[in-house]
Order: sequence, then C-alpha cells, then structure tokens
Amino acid sequence: MTDSIPALSELTTLHVGGVPAAFIAPETEAELVEVARELWSRGEPWLILGGGSNTVAPDDGFEGTVLRVMTRGIERLEAPAGEVRLRVQAGEPWDYLVSVAVDNGWAGIETLSGIPGSTGAVPVQNVGAYGQEAASVLVAVDVLDAESLETRRLEASELALGYRDSIFKHGYEGLITAVELRLTQAGPDASAEGAPIAYSQLAAALGVELGARASLAATRDAVIALRRSKGMVLDPSDPDTFSAGSFFTNPIVPEPFARALPGDGPRWPVADQPTHGPVLVKLSAAWLIEHSGIGRGFALPGSRAAVSSKHTLALTNRGGATAREIVQLATFIQARVSNDFGINLQPEPVIL
Repeated sequence: MTDSIPALSELTTLHVGGVPAAFIAPETEAELVEVARELWSRGEPWLILGGGSNTVAPDDGFEGTVLRVMTRGIERLEAPAGEVRLRVQAGEPWDYLVSVAVDNGWAGIETLSGIPGSTGAVPVQNVGAYGQEAASVLVAVDVLDAESLETRRLEASELALGYRDSIFKHGYEGLITAVELRLTQAGPDASAEGAPIAYSQLAAALGVELGARASLAATRDAVIALRRSKGMVLDPSDPDTFSAGSFFTNPIVPEPFARALPGDGPRWPVADQPTHGPVLVKLSAAWLIEHSGIGRGFALPGSRAAVSSKHTLALTNRGGATAREIVQLATFIQARVSNDFGINLQPEPVIL
C-alpha cells in the first residue's frame, strides 16, 4: 500500500497523464482482492493499472481510484512429464517471467521476450510477437468478477481469445489476479531448442532457415535485439522508447478487399477463418501508414508527439507531450489511412 499519489505519467511508458484522485498498490493477492472488492462495492470510479505499457492516460488525471497491481510470484504446479505448469501472479513483470522460463529450458514464450507490462495484462490483449502468442500457452486465469465480487477461474476457452482480443475488451469487467500457463520442458537450461522459428524476420536475425530451430537463449537475444532496433525496449536516453509499443493493430479484411489494394502491400493468412463469407487476410498497419505519406519521425506542427524514428507503428513522447497531442497524432494518422485506403486503423492501447 502507499499513501503517496504519483501522476499517471510516472506509471505509464508513454509518460502522459495527470494525478488521480486516489491511488492504491496492493502487494499480495489477498490484499488485491480485498481492495478491489471494497472499491467495486462502493460504486466509485476505478482504474486497474499494471505496467502501464498499453495505456494513454488523461492529462487531467483520473477522478477515482487507480488500483495498481503489484503482486509478484511464480509457482510451479504439478504437471505431466515434459510439461511445465506455472501459476503466475498478475503483477509479475512479463519479461522477467520469460527470462525465468528461458533460463530453465521452458519453451513456449521465448519470442515474447522484451515485451513490457505485467503478466496479468497478457491475456487481455492475447499478446503475440514473432510467431507466438499467449493463447498457445494460456490454460486459465483467476479473476475477481466485478459484478458478483466473487473470485472465479476462467479457462482459456472461455476468454474468446483472438488477434489482440479477449472478452476483457468486450464488456467483461473483472480483475485478473493470476495466470496459469502450460510450457514445454525443452531441456535443462537456456541452451535447449525451442519450437521451429515461424517468423521470417526472426529467422534472418538468427541466421537460420524459416522453420529451423534455435536455442531459447539465442532466440530471446535475437528478439530483444530486434525490439531494441525498433525502439521497443525502454531506454531513458532514447525518446523513441517512450511509447505504448505498436499503436495500431494490423487490420483484418476480406481477401477481395485486399486484392484491390496495391500489390506490394504485405498480407498474411488469418488462422481463424469464418465458416461463411470471404477468406480473411491480415494487412500491415505500418505499410498502410507509410504509404499514406506518414514517415518515421513525422509530427504535427508544434506537437511534442511524433511517430517513432525507428518504427512507423509506434507513437512517441518526444519530451513533455500531452495525452491530447498523442491522440491528435493518432487521429490524423487514422484519417490519412482511411482517406487513402478506406481502412479504419484501430488503436491497440487503451485510451482513457
């Protein structure tokens, strides 16, 4: 718990946001549940905040209580031979969990290295990168239901996990208190090989053929290097890293619509296809932004928010930017892409 009230700019990777009316940071699961129950029973405005890496906080602060999840702990559960089951507290930093898994030869999340934020936020977004996503290893989550105020276990099959999507983004209100994962015991340590590399950029960085295998350690190092080259690893000396990561999701459109776009635009097949209607494909939001005339480093006149100089998909705080400036830039980009391609880019972070 804490009596001080930090500004949201101190708690988010975009470094924007004013001071909330109240702030609580429980450090145990029991305390977290107790505090959340009390908040919800009073019916006051509340905001759950983890690592703050996927949030655009308002300049005027928040007229309610910010509940920051600080609970930590990694518990190994009983599992069949060759399998590793983990129950991870929601406040455990995600990248620390990945590092523990790699060091112990546990495969399944190595390409999700370097992603900021807390473990409890991972199922909300169904976080994915370089060929892996949370849905492939997620068993269940423990949640405190905001309506019943009771704790319950939700199996992964109940979460409607999709591309950067889950029930938590479609009206279900609950606080994730712990996450259960199923990993593979690939070997005794980080020298063990993980799954076949399924992403061409990562394969190139590792110097292997697509579909080949690499050690967990080498894969983690390569992923972090790739993320660093895109300004996606926090560096206090580099304003390109003051971002919420990729600001827009890659749009999914009907294949006939994609055929009408310029032929050199990247497109990828979508795993979960509808039972009726046209085939769906995923487009590159970064390509759409660049080909609408917005390049790296672009900023609106007088604004302190800018597109990253390393990665077109990231919007950055160049120093003293406000949330309003971030949103203005995002809105401008959406309008340009919509005008040029008829596609409405959807923001990935939560804009409060």
